[in-house]
Amino acid sequence: MRAMLLNKIVDLAQHSAPLAPAEVPRPEPAGSQILIRVTACGVCHTELDEIEGRTPPARLPMTPGHQVVGRVAALGPAAGRFQPGARVGVAWIYSACGRCDFCRQGQENLCAEFMATGRDAHGGYAEFMTVEELFAHALPEELDDARAAPLLCAGAVGYRSLRLCNLANGQALGLTGFGASAHLVLQLSRHLYPDSPVYVFARGGDEQHFARELGAAWAGHTDDSPPAAPRAIIDTTPAWRPVIAALACLAPGGRLVVNAIRKESKDRDLLSGIDYATHLWQEKEIKSVANVTRRDVEEFLALAARIPIRPEVQTYPLEAANQALLELKQRKIRGAKVLIMGK
Repeated sequence: MRAMLLNKIVDLAQHSAPLAPAEVPRPEPAGSQILIRVTACGVCHTELDEIEGRTPPARLPMTPGHQVVGRVAALGPAAGRFQPGARVGVAWIYSACGRCDFCRQGQENLCAEFMATGRDAHGGYAEFMTVEELFAHALPEELDDARAAPLLCAGAVGYRSLRLCNLANGQALGLTGFGASAHLVLQLSRHLYPDSPVYVFARGGDEQHFARELGAAWAGHTDDSPPAAPRAIIDTTPAWRPVIAALACLAPGGRLVVNAIRKESKDRDLLSGIDYATHLWQEKEIKSVANVTRRDVEEFLALAARIPIRPEVQTYPLEAANQALLELKQRKIRGAKVLIMGK
């Protein structure tokens, strides 16, 4: 089968083609696994973190990709949850132990044995992949494959981030960075909190314009002041500057939710400029988002189908994965990027 492989950790600023096209053996499902014929796979900033070594793969070579849409092609001998031909998705959560305190309390995202799709096990930048049937998700038919893909990570982790904001209807929400996840959170928040204005902080004019198109009450630069202090802000950027700027304009008692697996180090020295009175006082909080649970994915998929949420997508053939990743690195983003296997 065709696949795009990461063979070594590289800096995309120095290597514009980090993934290599390859023909590899098709995997076979064992036990309660299912074999998925992949039709689409979203391209996520976390893939950049894997490629550049901030959250490196468990082994190399590795097939990235954790926003996977496809059809069940075969069943392992103990599988039976899905029938062949069923349309399913796989998210960042590839598996968890199911036995530890975190798993028993519904916090499987914090399990010490958490495995990530495309990092700890081969993912969806390929024509086929396997996964335990309990970690595959039935997909709503309302969305085509390309638009279903970003719901599995950008959407699900955005949903988790919004829940962690503890926002009440009518309280202002801020979004700093406006890529795949934030453009879905904006649509979701307008449905769940119809009286809450959404303020978007983004570096580029195109991103700001896109945010207004989707219903943002205000959009400005990272360091601009919004019309009112947001009660909660979700940061979806790879940088530290937006974190500091968000803390400065957060309302008293407000919460900053950092939706990132890792942060880049280029502007980390700015953290030395944090001023307690400006950035942290008055009971402001910082909350990080770690991974997603299956519950996050299932609840968000149901919401997305009901609202409905329509992701903005740019599609690429599998062999153009490097182009999509490089554009993501260069912040050439409008919505989500998706690889289409048959394109």
